[in-house]
Amino acid sequence: MEESVFHTEIFYSGRVQGVGFRYCTYQAAREFEVSGYVTNLSDGRVLLEAEGIESEIIGFKKEVENRLQPFIRKTEEKSQHRIPRFSGFTLK
Repeated sequence: MEESVFHTEIFYSGRVQGVGFRYCTYQAAREFEVSGYVTNLSDGRVLLEAEGIESEIIGFKKEVENRLQPFIRKTEEKSQHRIPRFSGFTLK
């Protein structure tokens, strides 16, 4: 049986598309031990899904929000422990 990992799903809204949000998030992910992806949604939000060790996920989230604070108006987050589903971090 696989061990569970910390998983978070974060929806960012504001001026988050067309400003390099996904690329900046991808660059930040390279500094942490996280897996997952970041993608634009058709409703104008950005979805970030990440999993790994909880402290790494928390640090990654803080880094993303520090770098991109001027563009973020609202953040909605759901977190849980689950079986890992991702390998590496990608842009979608």
